[in-house]
Order: sequence, then C-alpha cells, then structure tokens
Amino acid sequence: MFKNKSYIGISFIILVFGIYAIPKIISRIQNNEIVKGDRLDKVETTDVVDGKLIKIGPAPKFELVNQDNVKITNETYKGKVYVLEFFFTTCPSICPKMNQSMLLIEKKFFGNPNFGIVSITIDPKHDTPEVLKEHAKLLGVKSSNWNFLTGERGYIFDLANKGFNLYAGENSKVDGGFEHSGLFALIDKNGNIRCRKDDFGNPILYYDGLDKKGVRDIQQDISILLEE
Repeated sequence: MFKNKSYIGISFIILVFGIYAIPKIISRIQNNEIVKGDRLDKVETTDVVDGKLIKIGPAPKFELVNQDNVKITNETYKGKVYVLEFFFTTCPSICPKMNQSMLLIEKKFFGNPNFGIVSITIDPKHDTPEVLKEHAKLLGVKSSNWNFLTGERGYIFDLANKGFNLYAGENSKVDGGFEHSGLFALIDKNGNIRCRKDDFGNPILYYDGLDKKGVRDIQQDISILLEE
C-alpha cells in the first residue's frame, strides 16, 4: 500500500513537471536557444562567428624599399588589408613553408585591389632589391600589391622585435645564420593589427604561417576585414 502511494506521488510530480517544462523546451528548440555558451564549457571554436575581430593596436610605421627599389611605407597600404611577415631568401628551414602559405593567401585574394602582402627580409646585406626581385620571380608572385622589402639591418630588427614583437635575430649556430618567427601579422584598412580569439577567449595576436589551420584562419579573417 505504501509502495503504491509512492508510485502515485512520483507519477504526479512527473506529470506536473511535464506540463510546466515541455512547452518551454519546445519553445527554446523552435527559437534555436536550446544550447547557449553559458550552458556548456566549450561551445565555440576559434572561428569568428559574429564577424568581429580583436583590435590589438596600430601597426608600427615603416619605411623601406621594395624589389623594384621603390620606397614603400605603411601609408602605401592605407585603405588596404594586408598580411606582413619577416623572412630571408636563403632561409633553409621555415621560410619556404611560409612562402607557400603566402602564395595560397595571394591566390585566394588575387585581383582584389584592397588586399596586399608585405615580406620584410631580416638579411638585408644579402637580400638587395635585385635579389628580392629574383626571389619573387622564382616564387611565381603575381600580385602587384606584394612587396618584398629591404633596408638597414638594425632598423629592420627593431621593427620586428620592438615594433611587432615578432622575433628576429642573428645566430651563427643555426642553418642560414638567422632565426625568426613563423607568424603572420594581419593589418586592417586603418592600419590596426587585428586578430581572432583562441578557444579560451584570448586574442591570438598573430597567425601561424607554418600551419594549415593558421592559413585557413587568416584567410577567413582577411575576408571579414575586406568587408568592413
């Protein structure tokens, strides 16, 4: 007898809960609200769903010469979205991979006058405008908005290390004699460094030019900035 009353009581509670909760659940499903970020530990990935990218701050100003011995500054890229890297033509390690990543980015946005690329050598003694021009030719660069830049070594090292905080240094113990970051900087039309957030909501600052995902991410974010 006591067991029967317990079953009846439980059944009554379930019935009341169903009458109260089911319409709300159905409503949330219809309104696409069944899963929210505050309900799960990890809902979103680093994909920029809302189209908003973090603004890190203004990119450092620069003034260098390109493969055609023409002066190029950050003002040259005003009104354009561009990707910037530090490299050198005789690099035996990461630069070839970075070159290929940049070529993929160039191909995706080729013909868009509002997009460009800046590749700054950290070995200006060797990488003269003539050498850079030949390097661009060997790579098969087609975009007129892709500038390979050279200048005074101390100036370039300060631009990399103190300006962009992208490591570049000389090291006689490594192949090629130089070390540098494999990261790409993304700059918007107003000259600001921009980026997406990582899985924990922190700005990534720069994009991995050695990784397929990094290249895919920066391509997505270039498209976002071009629409701004």
